[in-house]
Amino acid sequence: MVYASGPEFARQMDQEDPLGRFREQFHHPKHGTGQAIYFCGNSLGLEPRRTRQAFEQELSDWGDLAVGGYMNAKNPWLIYQLQFCRPLSSIMGCLEHEVTVMNTLTVNLHLLMLGFYRPNASRYKILMEAGAFPSDQYAIETQVRFHQFDPRDAIIEIGPRSGEKLIRQEDILSAIGEHKDSLALVMFGGINYYTGQLFDMETITACAHKAGALAGFDLAHAAGNVPVALHQWDVDFAVWCSYKYLNAGPGAVGGAYIHERFAKDSQMLRMGGWWGNDEKTRFKMEKGFLPKADASGWNISTAQVFNMVGLKAALGLFEEAGMDNIRKKSEKLTGYLSFLLGQIKTLDFEIITPSEPGCRGAQLSLFFRDKGKTIHQRMTDCGIIVDYREPGVIRVAPAPLYNSFQDVYRFAEILKNIH
Repeated sequence: MVYASGPEFARQMDQEDPLGRFREQFHHPKHGTGQAIYFCGNSLGLEPRRTRQAFEQELSDWGDLAVGGYMNAKNPWLIYQLQFCRPLSSIMGCLEHEVTVMNTLTVNLHLLMLGFYRPNASRYKILMEAGAFPSDQYAIETQVRFHQFDPRDAIIEIGPRSGEKLIRQEDILSAIGEHKDSLALVMFGGINYYTGQLFDMETITACAHKAGALAGFDLAHAAGNVPVALHQWDVDFAVWCSYKYLNAGPGAVGGAYIHERFAKDSQMLRMGGWWGNDEKTRFKMEKGFLPKADASGWNISTAQVFNMVGLKAALGLFEEAGMDNIRKKSEKLTGYLSFLLGQIKTLDFEIITPSEPGCRGAQLSLFFRDKGKTIHQRMTDCGIIVDYREPGVIRVAPAPLYNSFQDVYRFAEILKNIH
């Protein structure tokens, strides 16, 4: 696409934007008498306006029906989690019985790894990206220790080559091949939180399987951001949060995908709970855990209705917009941002996110060689909401459902005048 630098281009793009109407479906933070520029959906998505009504519905049913809400609420609480399977299966590229919502991201990562990471004396290693988000690092480290292995031996971290910021695909595949005889699990992020690099999950999965290992992914920065095809790619399992690009609210319920070959296997080991037990025998209150033959067989506790309401409200917007349309706009927005940033010569920074649209999502990571924190504070003072990550990176993420091309233009114009 050919971009232009003047404000007229941004206005024209917004006028022609088929998703432009969704902007007004969200609450936007204020700055002074106007709106702030919110490019921080990679940390917390904006609140959809319909979320309040969704909460009020559940509060009303609780008040009017009390325990009767489990069966007779407008959205019966007994099966509340089931309403997410259809919309999430579309977003995550999987079958409806392969997806569920429960807990939060890191809790789900631990629970699924207890089932999928089953090391033995010869096959016990986990391959992951160096510099993964700390919760992933901690989860994998403690899982390895739980099985009485030494993380220094059992964890293989693949990082960028010397002098580079991104991880090369060939280095990931080479490491899988090198450790094929001892590798139990490949556990990568779908998108690296720091650089914004989108990994080739399909190829990584195929390579892991060829080596005799399983493949799992943390999709915290991919869910609702980029299209994925988990079932088609033959991914074994994945987890994600819903408070970033899915706009479900702070601490909202997490999601999990389990390939049907495992989801249907009632003999597969997992941590059992009442809500994962087959409904036909659940209320018999008998001994003997009999998991449901789908992803919800990993559910443990009663559906967290008030932690799921925000996701319910937000997913309606995703269904209306369509993930393909969201991705198309995202590529244009991020490309436009990259174009305008390339014209700024007053600041010493580089974009460390891949330049190819197919290798990134909505986020561009700007690496400032000097005064990164100071520049971030000046952005904040000017009404720009982005975040800073050590060392020296400001992450900028225009979300296509609620950000506009004029937002991007305003951002670049303000940045030009920051010194």
